[in-house]
Amino acid sequence: MLLFYLMIFVRQRRIKVDAQQGEAVYHCISRTVNGEFLLGEKAREYFRRQMWLVAEFCGVQVLTYAILSNHFHILVHVPRKQEVSDSELLRRYERLYPRPTKYHSAKLIVLKAALEANSPEGKVWREKQLRQMGDISAFLKLLKQRFSTAFNHRHDRFGTLWAERFKSVLVEPGAALQAVAAYIDLNSVRAGLAKDPKDYRFCGYAEAIGGSRSAREGIAKIVGQPWSDASKNYRLILFGIGSRPVPSGARIDQSAFRKTVLANGALALSEVLRCRVSYFTRGAILGSKEFVGEMAQYAQGVVREATEITAFSNWLNLFAYRRPREI
Repeated sequence: MLLFYLMIFVRQRRIKVDAQQGEAVYHCISRTVNGEFLLGEKAREYFRRQMWLVAEFCGVQVLTYAILSNHFHILVHVPRKQEVSDSELLRRYERLYPRPTKYHSAKLIVLKAALEANSPEGKVWREKQLRQMGDISAFLKLLKQRFSTAFNHRHDRFGTLWAERFKSVLVEPGAALQAVAAYIDLNSVRAGLAKDPKDYRFCGYAEAIGGSRSAREGIAKIVGQPWSDASKNYRLILFGIGSRPVPSGARIDQSAFRKTVLANGALALSEVLRCRVSYFTRGAILGSKEFVGEMAQYAQGVVREATEITAFSNWLNLFAYRRPREI
């Protein structure tokens, strides 16, 4: 009997590929405590921004994701571990803390000097950061901790926010990866939150349609094609899987599926522009690449960190500028 209870409560060892030996993709899931609907729109937006920052810091790639009111899914590619220079460590650290206090600014100067001198303090700090690189457990732990701290502070609460440690599934590249990715992006459809996943703000596919370079790179890797082709083929995959009958939850309408097949997965310009208006109306500058570049350079005096110019669409030669805090 004792052995039975031990088997129930002893955690199963997580299946992970040694990043020193090779790369891997994981489907990660985590739920809020008691399954409570705690994550409102602002919380989901904050989680989304933190997800990209922490992924960059840890050196992993988010392929796609879905954030709902009581749980999230993230499909993460962990590349084979490579050497990370001290300058890159400091760059990632500063990206994770874009608005440091005076104390942090001074600390960064001290850290840089300690790393250059290879002092005992510098060695300890370096090893601590390197342990968080290229590891799925470190990525999810840091992401959930940062989000929980901010969420509890904002809502004047304390205690755990997440029900349990995150679950992870090791996914094989190819057809399995595409099916899992589609399952993740179709969460909003099954939950009745959208009829088309492109219309749900907090998923990787919608963000890719909206123009996010990182999100597009993720979808392209899932399909194994450049974004120009992957955008159409992934949409066909989404509607093919999403239109199938399911035991519970909604599905994509058959007429929408047929329309997508006839269009070969392509979106009309009007639909793309509507997605842009829905998701990325916080842009500060819009126009040609030259105009945006000139104006962005002019604005550097008031923007607190480096900016990025991203293509507005594949249909029109338009570009958008967004402040980093809005990305």
